[in-house]
Amino acid sequence: DYHSLIKNTDSESRHESSFEIAACWLACGLDPSKVIFYRQSDIPHIFELAWILSCLSSKGLLNRAHAYKAATSDNETNKLKDIDQGINMGLFNYPILMAADILMFKADLVPVGQDQKQHIEMTRDIALKFNHHYGNILTPPEAVIDENTGVLPGIDGRKMSKSYNNTIPIFSEEAALKKVIMKIKTNSLEPGQPKDITDSNIFDIYKAIGTEDQIDHLKKLYEEGVSWGEAKNILSEELNSFLGPFREEYKRIIKDRDLVDRAERDQWEAILAIRTAIKEAKGVDKKSVELAKKAGARGDKYAKLIGKARKAAEALGIKGDIKEVKQLFQVLDELDQKIENVIDYNWKLESVR
Repeated sequence: DYHSLIKNTDSESRHESSFEIAACWLACGLDPSKVIFYRQSDIPHIFELAWILSCLSSKGLLNRAHAYKAATSDNETNKLKDIDQGINMGLFNYPILMAADILMFKADLVPVGQDQKQHIEMTRDIALKFNHHYGNILTPPEAVIDENTGVLPGIDGRKMSKSYNNTIPIFSEEAALKKVIMKIKTNSLEPGQPKDITDSNIFDIYKAIGTEDQIDHLKKLYEEGVSWGEAKNILSEELNSFLGPFREEYKRIIKDRDLVDRAERDQWEAILAIRTAIKEAKGVDKKSVELAKKAGARGDKYAKLIGKARKAAEALGIKGDIKEVKQLFQVLDELDQKIENVIDYNWKLESVR
């Protein structure tokens, strides 16, 4: 939600937008029990990491960001003397905050659209530079781009974006959805004239939702010269059928605002529990266990170490009762491996501070 501050300073509309986006993810099948689902502003470590990354990122790299270049290009087109007029540092530094979003959680594969590929490449560059200075700490990610949905066109032919006001509201009722689809830009080819599927916004959108058989059928209709009006009707019917279940779930979710807040809150509490457990586990190492054992194998210190390890193991999903030193050593080995995949970068960033 902090990304939205670049263009939206109205806190009420920003909170509402954040709620609607979260509700959208839940309606489309995101299961909080299987993923970490959180609000960006609830995790201050992201912004701490963003500042650290900014100190390692070159201005030249950020100068090449598509969003910044587009903004300066518009100013040049409008013959403004200052090509940076109206551009804030939020827009300029946007790639760094996005990099922190990704690198904080050690994501190795990031599903994105083709238009976001540059951000993943910039994140890799930043991560590799960080690792060059401080060791192999951050995970350089790879972009995962679906060839059929890499970039969805909007109704005007440009990439679909709220910034261009060319989106198709996915939770619109059937009539409203069809009205938007009928506005999709097409060429002047008449009914009966064969049409090129590689130059059709309608076909590109249809590919994202249709089955292989449905796509092949529409392709055949294009070759036979289907009218643009009929092609739009086909897209409208299929899109409404595809989105119908999600629309109903979305309507159910937004009636219960606490459902979304609770899902995010539960996830944040789980993250905090893991971080706390790992911090407690810092005091559990083989050397301290051996010293405690020499001092009196069943002494209070030994018991406390066992308790810390047990608590950390439970929070991290490591099963098995911990009673003996051998078991504790096994758990410590698992903890070491688990810690590599957990969110707490505070330990590893101490050298930067």
